[in-house]
Amino acid sequence: MRSATSLVSVQRRFRHANVVGNLFLIVVAIFTFLPFYFLLITSFKTTSQMRHYFMLPTWPMYFQNYAIAFNQVARYLLNTAIVATISVPGVLLFSSLSAFVFARYSFPGRTVLFYAIISLLMVPGVLTLVPSFMWIKQLGMLNTYWALIFPYIAGGQVFAIYLLRSFFATLPEELFDSASIDGANRFQVFYRIALPLVKPMVSTLAILNVLSVWNDYIWPLVTLQDNKLRTLTIGLSYFQGQYQTNYGPLFAGYVIGSLPLFIPFFIGMRAFVKGLTAGAIKM
Repeated sequence: MRSATSLVSVQRRFRHANVVGNLFLIVVAIFTFLPFYFLLITSFKTTSQMRHYFMLPTWPMYFQNYAIAFNQVARYLLNTAIVATISVPGVLLFSSLSAFVFARYSFPGRTVLFYAIISLLMVPGVLTLVPSFMWIKQLGMLNTYWALIFPYIAGGQVFAIYLLRSFFATLPEELFDSASIDGANRFQVFYRIALPLVKPMVSTLAILNVLSVWNDYIWPLVTLQDNKLRTLTIGLSYFQGQYQTNYGPLFAGYVIGSLPLFIPFFIGMRAFVKGLTAGAIKM
């Protein structure tokens, strides 16, 4: 009887612990999504509605806020999409090739060169801001898309090489030996065998690099003075200055600017989660 009573008491304690844990998670979820809720409902309001009904939805909903916002940020959105479309594939191409070479081939100075590349992770980006700007200026690339694309490709490779090398190194050597026996050259071994096996991590790196390019503010602000070439973060800051008291179009601009980020995430969501899980296990 005592053992049965103790078992019942333990079960009750677990139930109470589960209830408390679930309530805590619900509260955390509410506070996490509360800013998104406020962003969305405010994008359909006028300034007067926002002041009188701060956290409540109102009627009528002013959809013209999105028309105003889109006319203002469409060019900035296109510029950011162009830069991301070119720079992110460049990062994935060069980093995957470099990581494959570091993982599967032996050559003099391989370890020293790899650690020299990885050591760049310890250098804060703000320390390279002035040298990078002078380099871009001397090359005559200021006020061009290339002022963003080339540094993004170069800077995004360091972390990608670090991750992909560890994944390439764990692949069985027998796979590559059998492919070589069948007549595959080195590029075919890389493209047809190695790269598909690390596809989850490549998808994860693609999403992370898209987020990095999309949210960058300092480097586009420094290198782009032409309003026709400015990216979304710079455009939204000017938009905020123009509509600092008209919050409806301002928040609608934020919504429009964030919507394209959901597309790569939903497309590669499974691969993204799988890549993060695999990285947690391997690292």
